[in-house]
Amino acid sequence: MEAVRRWHIGLGYAKLADFLAGVIAAAVLIRMHGPLSLLLIPLLIFVALIVAHDRVIRRLAKYVRVTEFYARGLARIEDQWAGTGETGERFFDAAHPYARDLDLFGKGSLFELLCTVRTRMGEETLARWLLTAAATEEVRARQVAVAELKDRVALREQLFATGEDVRAGVHPEPLAGWGDGEPKLRSRALPWVLAVLAAAWVASIVFWGLTRNWDLALLMSLINYAVSYWLQRQVSESAGAVEKAAPDLKLLAEVLEIIEREPFLAERLTGLRARLDTHHVPASRAVAKLERIYDWLEDRRNGFVAIFNAFVFYTAQLTMAAERWRGRFGPGIREWLEATGEFEALAALAGYAYEHPADVLPEVCTDTPCFDAEDLAHPLLPAARAIGNDLRLGTSPQLIVISGPNMAGKSTFLRGVGLNAVLAQCGAPVRAKRLRMSPLTVGASICVLDSLAGGVSRFYAEIQRLKVLSDLAAGPTPLLFLLDELLSGTNSHDRLEGTRFIVQELARRGAIGLVTTHDLALTAIPDTMSSAATNCHFEDTIEDGLLKFDYRLRPGIVQTSNALKLMEAVGLMNTGNRQ
Repeated sequence: MEAVRRWHIGLGYAKLADFLAGVIAAAVLIRMHGPLSLLLIPLLIFVALIVAHDRVIRRLAKYVRVTEFYARGLARIEDQWAGTGETGERFFDAAHPYARDLDLFGKGSLFELLCTVRTRMGEETLARWLLTAAATEEVRARQVAVAELKDRVALREQLFATGEDVRAGVHPEPLAGWGDGEPKLRSRALPWVLAVLAAAWVASIVFWGLTRNWDLALLMSLINYAVSYWLQRQVSESAGAVEKAAPDLKLLAEVLEIIEREPFLAERLTGLRARLDTHHVPASRAVAKLERIYDWLEDRRNGFVAIFNAFVFYTAQLTMAAERWRGRFGPGIREWLEATGEFEALAALAGYAYEHPADVLPEVCTDTPCFDAEDLAHPLLPAARAIGNDLRLGTSPQLIVISGPNMAGKSTFLRGVGLNAVLAQCGAPVRAKRLRMSPLTVGASICVLDSLAGGVSRFYAEIQRLKVLSDLAAGPTPLLFLLDELLSGTNSHDRLEGTRFIVQELARRGAIGLVTTHDLALTAIPDTMSSAATNCHFEDTIEDGLLKFDYRLRPGIVQTSNALKLMEAVGLMNTGNRQ
């Protein structure tokens, strides 16, 4: 890249030197009454330098994007990625049953960790996969595709380095909507008529220049202007629709070309590439043609073009070209965008798999319900700090009540289980040595917030969320519920009775899940559910007067509490002086 940067600087100085030489030459030729045609030499040199410099600038920009690709990859590997990528906050839905609870979007979120896509449809596809579990066969197909793409670093580099900007481009819905619309200005004869009129106007101008007779030029100018005025409304509306729908087409064409030229074996990948052919024309070539029409159409605002537009029908001809393109390829745009988005999402999951070689693709089983994990850890934590635990949920037990002191890792464990379930049902690797999982609907109540504007208390917001989970449990797919400090906004008696009723009802409907608690009264719930429920706990120890946590899940009920110890540790109280 340094060599390219030196070329960039050198060509910049060369253009400046050529310009100054041309100015000096012009001054000398004018003073000496020399032939001004000699100024064509520095002019041609200047044009050549502009072309060469433009190519160097594009190469330099691409190298910058490639550098950014590897810098972000190293940041993810070194666990310094939070806040450096796309957060996906526009996809956040507060009513979703686990998006907020599991940190799907925002700074340091799962979306930010995974997202390496270049287009908006890639972002939308990845977000949709995180928010909605895929069917078993779809998960398996994605896993095969991810495994094939995992080691294709060069392919992912090319995808990231496309376009002029590192931010995601191409707005899919306006473009797809335009393609689905009915073409306008569909007359086959009109382009030929306008071409003849434009040629006649040019000929009349030439005739005027040769004969000094401007009658014919005036007549043709009036005719062409009248025709332009007649077409103005339709042309303006059509041109505006094209401009709204078609920015960033160069980026889309480049991404499509990368997909088209890459050989694949996985059925899912070959199927995506097959969706990119329309009328036996590669989608990249078709989009590149529309991109050229769009660029030329943008030039209609150029002052020189605007002067002659009404007489040569520049905008009208390009608009009709765009409408002919829409008539031929428009219905395929949505298919191209969907295929591109899915490919980019698969490439993003493959990048995650490459950067986390210790993570494994889970086994997707048809047993219902089943979540059987070995050494499962939170995927957003640095690998050196992520403590793995074994977890088995199914017909026995369906419910695990997890007790433990503050800061022992209960909430983090719940989020780790939920995030790995989401990754598994995306087709991505999970942070575990092994995971066997059946189709499950994930639902969580971990980060339920009140709403001052809506007049909703935290307790009321929580029971509304529990109603959502209860409805999900009644659906065809078993629910995996993750409940943290359930019903903490009420008294101990109501909390125990309410929690017992909720988990028993969820279990009766075939759901499986975890409930964490500080309230040891809730650890009596498994006694009322026979083998369908059990107790586990996290604990702490005191070493050299300091609290220590190992974040290991153990069977049974916790026997320690650290609330007073923590209050003493921050200087809020002194337990040694209590009477």
